[in-house]
Amino acid sequence: MIRRKKYAVITGASAGIGLEFAKRLAGRGYPLVLIARRQDRLNKIAKELKTKCEIIVADLSREEECYRVFYQLQDKEVGVFINNAGFGDCGRFAETDLQKEMNMVQVNVKAMHVLMKLMLQKMQKKDYGYILNVASSAGLMPAGPYMATYYATKAYVASLTQAVAEELRESGSRVYVGCLCPGPVDTEFNSVANVEFALKGITPQYCVDYALKQMGKKEVVIVPTKTMQFAMTFGRFLPRSVYVRIAAHQQKKKFQNKN
Repeated sequence: MIRRKKYAVITGASAGIGLEFAKRLAGRGYPLVLIARRQDRLNKIAKELKTKCEIIVADLSREEECYRVFYQLQDKEVGVFINNAGFGDCGRFAETDLQKEMNMVQVNVKAMHVLMKLMLQKMQKKDYGYILNVASSAGLMPAGPYMATYYATKAYVASLTQAVAEELRESGSRVYVGCLCPGPVDTEFNSVANVEFALKGITPQYCVDYALKQMGKKEVVIVPTKTMQFAMTFGRFLPRSVYVRIAAHQQKKKFQNKN
């Protein structure tokens, strides 16, 4: 997988899964481009990693910032693009903050879409590259009451990724596109989304190590842990209404922990 002269680019690189991808890819010898809103965090990370690091400070909830980010990458050969920026929220749909949800749609859906498309077009010119969209096991389920908008955005990521991956397969392209769909991961996501997970989370280290291994195998949908793999497989045999009620029961536990 490694091509040392090519860059690895990571959005949402200042914490959690994005930060762990930065550490792991730095360890594999990639020069990095780290993208996030918090410049102080990015500067600190760039100093600590033992590889060439460039930083781009950007707020991907603003569409024009997505295009600016890509413009700054135009002169770089990108071998790996980790499309990781995203966040969630928890609560009853009628009561959650509308502006936060619109920002979520912008980051989780529109920014992901814009950057994926532009990066794919760039990689197709060389017929090489890896694009990983960070989705969630939530995106493989019919719906998620009490995290309705988040589940919907991640369903978009998972659906788009699988469709594009099939187009690439049929065309014989050597560009890889996949999506990472973990269950709970112990990161800052919890506090931003205002949740306490009902299930035990995995570490970002395990999540990223597993993802990189599966990317090397060209796996399109990557679900870390046997527990989540079983849950996703078992869910296919349930009526959608039953699956949604089970999801609601689990999500409500998080919600009630905060009330």
